[in-house]
Amino acid sequence: MTDPLISVAGLGKSFRVGDVPALQNLTFDVHAGEVTGLVGPDGAGKTTLLRLLAGLLDRDAGAVRVCGLDPRNSAQRLHAVLSYMPQKFGLYEDLTVMENLSLYADLREVSGKSRTERFETLLEFTNLYPFTDRLAGALSGGMKQKLGLACSLIRKPRLLLLDEPSVGVDPISRRELWHMVQGLVDDGIGVIWSTAYLDEAELCPRVLVLSEGQKIFDGMPQAMTEPLTGRTFHLTGMKAGRRRALDDLLASPDVIDGVIEGKNLRLVIREGGDSDTLLEAFANTKLVPVRPRFEDAFMDRLGGARTSRSPFRASPDLAKSDRDASIRADKLTKAFGDFVAARDISFEVARGEIYGLIGPNGAGKSTTFKMLCGLLKPTSGHASIAGFDLGQSPSEARGRLGYMAQKFSLYGDLSVRQNLDFFAGVYGLTAEQRGATVRQMISTFDLNELINQNAGTIPLGHRQRLALACAVMHRPNVLFLDEPTSGVDPRTRREFWSHINALADSGTTIIVTTHFMEEAEYCDRVGLIYEGNMIAEGSPAALKAAAGDPGMTLENAFIQLVSASHRDGAAA
Repeated sequence: MTDPLISVAGLGKSFRVGDVPALQNLTFDVHAGEVTGLVGPDGAGKTTLLRLLAGLLDRDAGAVRVCGLDPRNSAQRLHAVLSYMPQKFGLYEDLTVMENLSLYADLREVSGKSRTERFETLLEFTNLYPFTDRLAGALSGGMKQKLGLACSLIRKPRLLLLDEPSVGVDPISRRELWHMVQGLVDDGIGVIWSTAYLDEAELCPRVLVLSEGQKIFDGMPQAMTEPLTGRTFHLTGMKAGRRRALDDLLASPDVIDGVIEGKNLRLVIREGGDSDTLLEAFANTKLVPVRPRFEDAFMDRLGGARTSRSPFRASPDLAKSDRDASIRADKLTKAFGDFVAARDISFEVARGEIYGLIGPNGAGKSTTFKMLCGLLKPTSGHASIAGFDLGQSPSEARGRLGYMAQKFSLYGDLSVRQNLDFFAGVYGLTAEQRGATVRQMISTFDLNELINQNAGTIPLGHRQRLALACAVMHRPNVLFLDEPTSGVDPRTRREFWSHINALADSGTTIIVTTHFMEEAEYCDRVGLIYEGNMIAEGSPAALKAAAGDPGMTLENAFIQLVSASHRDGAAA
């Protein structure tokens, strides 16, 4: 066997004296021609590890060799054979696709004939040929990631480090990115792919799992998954109340994890747990064994989902007493010059319902979302919130909604507490309400240890928790969530959805955008938007049926419905 591309032994890294080390006694190898998946909960040390390997941080302990070089004293030589694509890749949004490529070619000292040939290869590889004159800032999320990957490959590396390359990217673009990277591997390049999407990790021949800076697994995904055989089930036959039932089941000592999958609940039974007792509370249901997934095994290794009930669950149940529509879109259309981003979008969302807006990057769902919450004025059509027309009574409508933006939009130079205090004032809470509400948000979203830190410096998962806390602290009638769990790990996603489900069951109307189709399974209904048009609407089960197979995943249904719409449009 050839020497490894990466050899790490006893690696350690701390940022402040007295803190828990970011990495502890880490040992592993990576070889050429393989993809190593890097996963772990938020704060596990994944980004720290990649930065150390790239020579951007110095280690405190241990030995590291990357492409035969020590990153500590061979940074310049290392950067000639290594490419690193960070989570927030530094594209210049006011430059075109070609201008970005040219800039990175200059930085990498790629010139002459080799430069021209490399551009040809990369533009064909990423399917960016038609967009060379488009500003990077005007690209969709998926196209930006493709351009970022192309810039990383201006000089063909021996090793490619990817930090969450598919965050905020739709299922179609995620698959395209994966196939691109697989092509690089087939060409002999070694890849480390850090990801929060464990279906991606399951595709990797090898996975490295970190938790609290330590390695808890290193090997084939199947080796981690197979021990769960006989412990993973679908709870079938439920007619209603899936969200509340899931909450009850997660409180059971026999259940270590659970999620909603269409009409069913997917459950992971604790080792030694009694699955038979779970059916006693649910008439006419049964447990059907299903094949364990890598995500099931990941949750099992981490001790399962959070079992404490959301405090929002204790709120009065308004959903049954008032089912009038709380969100209404009536032929919403938005044009930017000659380009129509959204066309005649119409739907209603009832009180206590969770409605998902899904679609490829650039399809028009964000435009629709912004029109609905009053951030963008429609070219034509109308939208109303809780009975108030956004065009005629914008203040009254906005006063009844909460909003969590896709990109962190709080005040990064204010502390966590200062952000909470500020938004409590913005939402008009009294001094008495403010103190009690802020304390509840700190407790609910586990922010106490970070309360005095600047919001811009805390880990991603905690930033998302803070953003959600600020959006719900005034208990809005309607809640808008734009990619609320983008980039966070599965455990944190489950925590978020326990709160979202509890709010919905308490009568809050929720509209959410997401690229994560397993997350869209939590929605009562979803609207699929493509090329500015609503091409499908209904329950997740209805979309699967419309795609031709009720048993398929929602992600596969998404891809099939979009592909069919594209073919129909091309034929017309």
